[in-house]
Amino acid sequence: MISVTEKAKNRIFELRKEEGKSENENIRVSVQGGGCSGLMYDLSFDANVEDSDEIFEDNGVKILVDKKSLLYLLGTKLDFSDGLNGKGFQFINPNASRTCGCGESFAV
Repeated sequence: MISVTEKAKNRIFELRKEEGKSENENIRVSVQGGGCSGLMYDLSFDANVEDSDEIFEDNGVKILVDKKSLLYLLGTKLDFSDGLNGKGFQFINPNASRTCGCGESFAV
């Protein structure tokens, strides 16, 4: 399960509207190799649901995750910060053994 905070939900809905995406475009969360810690998060809008996708819904947001990424993302909370320390989506991932300073990459 991936959970979504109220701030992240509001920002997702704002971005969907700003980018002219339809309401049937969901959030796809995936993990890719790269970044300074070895793995990095990828967030995008996607209207296509693949047979191999796991689908979660939390706080009114439908999230698509491919099975490979799911191993790294179980229990993760998606948040959004617009404070002085940086602006953007944050992944609070209990599976990460370390993260980089920018918070965009991690290792398990």
